[in-house]
Amino acid sequence: MAPLPPALTIAHLLDDARRRLAAAPFRPSTREAALLLGRVLGLSEAEVLARDDRRVEPPDAERFRSLLERRLRGEPVAYLLGEREFFGWPFAVDPRVLIPRPETEHLIEEALALELPAAPRILDVGTGSGAIAVTLALELPAARVTAVDLSPAALAVAAANAHRHGVADRVRLAALDLAVGLRLGSFDLVVSNPPYVDPADRADLSPEIRDFEPAIALVAPGSGESVLVRLLSELDDLAPGTPLLLEIGQGQAGRLETLAAGSLFELRCLRLDLAGIPRIATLTRAG
Repeated sequence: MAPLPPALTIAHLLDDARRRLAAAPFRPSTREAALLLGRVLGLSEAEVLARDDRRVEPPDAERFRSLLERRLRGEPVAYLLGEREFFGWPFAVDPRVLIPRPETEHLIEEALALELPAAPRILDVGTGSGAIAVTLALELPAARVTAVDLSPAALAVAAANAHRHGVADRVRLAALDLAVGLRLGSFDLVVSNPPYVDPADRADLSPEIRDFEPAIALVAPGSGESVLVRLLSELDDLAPGTPLLLEIGQGQAGRLETLAAGSLFELRCLRLDLAGIPRIATLTRAG
C-alpha cells in the first residue's frame, strides 16, 4: 500500500473508502466505511458522521485502511467489526461461526408465539454463535436452554456471548453431534438452524459466504437435506406434542413435507422470509 499523507480527516477517509466500496464487484454497502472507521476510532456510526472534520492520526488511518482492504477482498464486515446484531442484541462473531442472518430472527418470532410452560426447557441444536439460544434466554427470562454444537471453537464463541448477556447460568453448552446422548423427553421446545446447503451448490454461494464462513456450519454432508433427515430421526424421543422449529433452505419445503410424512413429526406450518421463501418450519412430535 502507498504511504498515507501526514494529515487526514474523517471526511477524507470516508470519501475515498465509499468510492472504493461502490466500485467493488460484490456491491458492499458504502455505509460500511463509517462502520469500519468507527471500529478503529471507538466511535459509533453517528459519531463518525457528525465529526467528519476530525483529524485522524496516521496509525489509526493505517488500521482503517487495512480493514478496508480486507473488506474489499470479500471478508464479511461482521467479522471485521467483531459483532453482528440479532433480534436487537449484539453478538460477537468471528470466522469460527456463521454470521447470524435476519431471516433466522423469524425462528425467534415463531418460538415466542408458542404456548410454552412458564419456565420452558429449550434445546438449540447447532448453536454456532449462540445467537438463537442466548436470544431465547433473554426473551424468556425463566427459560433454561441447552445449546449443542459439534464444533468446540463455535461453543467458545457461544459461551462468550452467553456471558456477555448475563445468561450463562441459564444456557448450558455441550459439544455433541446433533442431539446424540441427550434425554430428549425433558425438553419443551427444540430449535435448530442446521447446515442445509447442498455440497453441489456451494460453488454458487457468494464469495463472502463461501470463502470466509465455516463450511461445517453451512454445508450439509452428502445432500442439502441430510441433517434434516437425521434430526427427524434422532429426535424421536421427544415427548408427544413437543414443537420443533427448523430453518430450511430455499427449495427444501417440499422435501421436508415428504420427510415429515414418513416420520413421527407433523408439519404444522411454514413461515416465509421477507423474500417470500419458505424459511421456518414448525413441526410437532406426534402423539
